[in-house]
Amino acid sequence: MKHTISLFLTLVAFWLLNSGHYSLLISSLGFVSIALVLVITHKMDVVDNESQPVYLSTKIFGYYMWLIKEIIKANITVVKHIWLGVNSISPTLKTIKISQKTDMGKVIYANSITLTPGTVAIDLVDNEITVHALVYKDIEALETGEMDRRVTLLER
Repeated sequence: MKHTISLFLTLVAFWLLNSGHYSLLISSLGFVSIALVLVITHKMDVVDNESQPVYLSTKIFGYYMWLIKEIIKANITVVKHIWLGVNSISPTLKTIKISQKTDMGKVIYANSITLTPGTVAIDLVDNEITVHALVYKDIEALETGEMDRRVTLLER
């Protein structure tokens, strides 16, 4: 039930932010649309812990702030290497052990790696992730485990 309520609140917020019109007619149509989506998702049995990860709600915003800071730093590094030319890069492919236990945690970690400029998560198998990095220093940063630790804290 909490997943349905979370989906309802998410859809209401999305509707209100995107419509920009708050008349009775438009709000009523939005509510009917949301109710229809909720009925369809229940019939399809897709509202669960994976589609609406409520347990992430309290911790995810702190992680997002940290990730945005890392993305900005990585962008600056990539621009620097573009200016310095091809001799400044050291493309590297490496498999790294991960500590996440849930599929959601593993996917968040892989997506976080890919969102960070200069690195791409290529493969995720069991407790290992294959990463391609533009510069070897980025692989070393992943091996220190800061991002891995932060994503693991989201899982708890």
